[in-house]
Amino acid sequence: MSTAEMEPLTSGASNRIIPILRTLRTSIIFVQSLIFSLILLLLPRRRHSQPLSGSSPPQSPARSWKRKSVWRREEEDTTRRRALAEDVDMGFETDDREVRCQWSTSLFFGARRNALFCRSWFPVTGELKGILIIIHGLNEHSGRYSQFAKELNSCNFGVYAMDWIGHGGSDGLHGYVPSLDHVVADTGAFLEKIKSENPGVPCFLFGHSTGGAVVLKAASHPHIEAMLEGIVLTSPALRVKPAHPIVGAVAPIFSLVVPKLQFKGANKRGIPVSRDPAALLAKYSDPLVYTGPIRVRTGHEILRISSYLMRNLKSVSVPFFVLHGTADKVTDPLASQDLYNEAASSFKDIKLYEGFLHDLLFEPEREEIAQDIINWMKKRLFSTSEKVDDSLW
Repeated sequence: MSTAEMEPLTSGASNRIIPILRTLRTSIIFVQSLIFSLILLLLPRRRHSQPLSGSSPPQSPARSWKRKSVWRREEEDTTRRRALAEDVDMGFETDDREVRCQWSTSLFFGARRNALFCRSWFPVTGELKGILIIIHGLNEHSGRYSQFAKELNSCNFGVYAMDWIGHGGSDGLHGYVPSLDHVVADTGAFLEKIKSENPGVPCFLFGHSTGGAVVLKAASHPHIEAMLEGIVLTSPALRVKPAHPIVGAVAPIFSLVVPKLQFKGANKRGIPVSRDPAALLAKYSDPLVYTGPIRVRTGHEILRISSYLMRNLKSVSVPFFVLHGTADKVTDPLASQDLYNEAASSFKDIKLYEGFLHDLLFEPEREEIAQDIINWMKKRLFSTSEKVDDSLW
C-alpha cells in the first residue's frame, strides 16, 4: 500500500483527523480572531497594586461556581467510569470451569499524582517467564485485553495494564489527553513500580497504536530501556500528518486557547479497524470506549509525538517487534517498515499481515497474532540467556 493511499488519520479507537482539518480550514476568521486575542494577551499590561501579604485577588463568584461545576461533572464521570471498569470481566475459565489466573485491579498514582486504573493477570501455576505491560490505544481501555492476557498466562507470562489519563477508569475528562508526554512519564513510573515488586523478572512493554508511540518514546530514555527486555508495537502511530499545512500552524494555537474543544464534524465511529463484525460491535458499544468528537489538544498531541518519533527513528536502540496490517487505514504500515529499516537496534523484527486492519488483536486471526508475540518474547529471552551463558565462559 502506498503512502498516497493512506488517509491522514489519528491513531487509536475511533476518531479521525480529516474532519477536524476540514473544520479548521473553514474557520479562518475564527483562527484570525484567536491569533489577535493572543497578541492582546501578550501585550504589556498596566501594573496593578499588589495585594496585601497573605491575601489573594478576589475571584468572580460566577467564574468560581462555573469552575467548580466543571470539576464536579468530571469527578462524577470519573467515578462512573471507574465503577464500569471494576465490573469488566477479567477472569476466564477452562473447559472444566477451572479459573487458571489470579487477577486484580488497583489504582496507581502517576507522575503527576493522577489516579490511574490498573489491572493484572498472573498464572496460578508454573514458573513465571516474564511480564508484559500493556499500554492501550487512543480512546480504548485496558479491560479490552483480557483475552490477550489469557493467551499470555497460558504460556506463563504475567500481565499488567494501565488506563491512560482520561481513559477507562482513570482520572481525567473522558477522551482528553492534556499531554502524551505525561502518558510517557506515567508509563515509565508504572514500569519502575512493577520492576520493584517483581525483582529479577524480565519485563516487556506492549503498545497499540498511539500507545505504541508512547511505548517507543518511553523506551528512548536510557533508564527505561535498561529495565526492559524489549518492546512490542502493534499498528504504532508513527506517521500521522495533517491534511493541509495550515493545520500545522494553527494546531498549537487552538491547543493552547481551546484545548478541550470538540469538533462536531469528527466521524464518531471512524473507519473499520477489524474484519470481525462482532469485535467492531463490542468495541463501539463499550461505554468505556470514547466515541465522541476528538478534542483539539488530543489531536495536536498525536501529531506532535508522531513527528518527534519520525525524526528520531535512527536513535531507537531498544529490542523491538513491530506488527502491522497492510490494509490499515488508521496508521501507516510503511512507517513501521521505516522504523524497522532505520532503527539502530541490534535485535529487531517486523511482521506485516496481508489484508489485516488496525486492531490486530481483535482481528479474526487474533490467536495467531498473540502467539507471534509470545514466540518473539521467548526468542528474545532465549537470546539473552545465551549471552549470559557465553559470559560465564
